[in-house]
Amino acid sequence: MTFIVVTPPEVEEEIRAIDSWWRENRPASPDLFTEELASGFDLLRGAPGIGRRYRHPDVPNVRRLLLRSTRFHIYYTVRDDAIFVLALWSALRGTGPDLTSFS
Repeated sequence: MTFIVVTPPEVEEEIRAIDSWWRENRPASPDLFTEELASGFDLLRGAPGIGRRYRHPDVPNVRRLLLRSTRFHIYYTVRDDAIFVLALWSALRGTGPDLTSFS
């Protein structure tokens, strides 16, 4: 079974902002973020359980997948045949994203 990846408008904005920042600040590898994100989405489509469980007090069944080269996590949940992306968040930040709007 292949799952679909759903990215709400807020996440699309995050993707554009991160991509813009990446291209401006990482000229040696300007496409790395978008390429790694696309690979991450492809991986999740085929194996949505691959991400590690992420305990959140308000949102059940959250998982996250680390994009190793860019050090971003994809935070997501799986429902039926869809993967709902909740956030993209730098693994270098001290805490995880605020997911309370998804509870």
